[in-house]
Amino acid sequence: MNRLLITSLVLSFILASCTSPSSQKSTLTQEQILAKASRTEKNGWIKIHLEGTPDVIGFQHGYLLAEEIIDLRGAMEVRNLHFTGRDRDFYRNESYRILWHNIPVEYQVELNGIVAGVNARLGEGKIDIKDIVAINSLLEIPDYYVPWLENQEKPTPAEHCSAIAATGSWTTDGKIVMAHNNWSEYLIGERWNILLDIVPEKGNRIFMDALPGFIHSGDDFNINSAGLIVTETTISGFKGFDTTGVAEFVRARKAVQYGSSIDEWVAIMVDRNNGGYANAWLLGDNKTGEIARLELGLKNHFLERTTDGVFTGANFPVNEKILKEETTFDATSPEKSANMRRLRWDVLMKEYKGKIDIEAAKSFMGDHYDMNRNRKRLAVFHYAAIWTRMKREYRKLAGMVHILPQALFRLRQLMVSWLPGCSCGQSWVTHVAGHLLPKASSTLILSIISRKIISGICPDRFGLCLKSNREHILFGNNQIPCRATS
Repeated sequence: MNRLLITSLVLSFILASCTSPSSQKSTLTQEQILAKASRTEKNGWIKIHLEGTPDVIGFQHGYLLAEEIIDLRGAMEVRNLHFTGRDRDFYRNESYRILWHNIPVEYQVELNGIVAGVNARLGEGKIDIKDIVAINSLLEIPDYYVPWLENQEKPTPAEHCSAIAATGSWTTDGKIVMAHNNWSEYLIGERWNILLDIVPEKGNRIFMDALPGFIHSGDDFNINSAGLIVTETTISGFKGFDTTGVAEFVRARKAVQYGSSIDEWVAIMVDRNNGGYANAWLLGDNKTGEIARLELGLKNHFLERTTDGVFTGANFPVNEKILKEETTFDATSPEKSANMRRLRWDVLMKEYKGKIDIEAAKSFMGDHYDMNRNRKRLAVFHYAAIWTRMKREYRKLAGMVHILPQALFRLRQLMVSWLPGCSCGQSWVTHVAGHLLPKASSTLILSIISRKIISGICPDRFGLCLKSNREHILFGNNQIPCRATS
């Protein structure tokens, strides 16, 4: 852990709405609060270990990631304003108004602890609870609540992931293999480099990746001490939101903390579901070798499970009832990335039955075969896709660039490999310089592996400008702090 400047100041947490004895009032020195916490950095990843009661865990989190949390807040403001036209105040106030009263006390305490930790590190008033709730609801309020609020006819929540879970005769040793990669805008994805190791006062120990300030993974990569492994892919074209329900980020955290079996995990996720961040969840239980897929809509949910089989995900709606009643997705269109990736999964699974291991999983996540064009190419139709969310779905390099900030592979309870950049193993620079730049006539070059923008500016004709210097990212007329240096 980086050396922390520990003061002898006695900190008193008296957190509003907190009723549990363990966190109603804690009087500890800052040194005592941070004693079991740590921060380490390697290859662009920041791993933090958190341990204790909810208020202590929260304070440790906020203190150790204070600068990263403030940095993410600025990036979110730019991202949300660009895609939804709504400013930071809207997201602060709406997320708090809709979600806070349904957050269990335990997590209210932890979220308030994050606020206290950031302010202890950077100065009082630097952040407040509304900011932290808005940060944690990044994946559900902008892309699910706002389209519902605006009564959008065809909402387009982001397609984020491709994933697989296999077990039994499908794997080389009969045990669970799970793999997943994440698609994200560079602006957010570059910051998705936190690994959380949480030892809570109650429930399971949790290991997951996250954005700074998240009490959940969001990505999602989750492993807990009860032997559960969890990931997901979003449901394309999903439409619906329930403002009386419990936030997805709360249910996801509670499920991995308190779920010790697939049934327990599913029960928590389904209970008072608000429809935010609607996913097809892939689960594995290392105690039994069983895997499952929970497709969780708002009105409908469907659970499949097996001890000898495979489940895949690529943002396609699986169940006909969810497809027809809760999405606007065209499952017949060859121009939909999710449809082509689904077909590719069918081909790969026929070829790899009985051969799936970590190396095979890596090859899946780095697959470049385009089923739409029947050849290998850099496009949106395969798992290592690079694309952008502009007016044309497949415009390759303009403004908000989608990247694969990481691909993670799990075997039993070990995270055995991660690959920042493109999940085929090549650097982002290699892909951009070798494939995209000549076609897009852009000088934007991004490097995820080095975690910095090397140089460049996006064409103004796309209505967006991104360039870098040593202190800031300039995004249109907005300026936000940049941790990386050029």
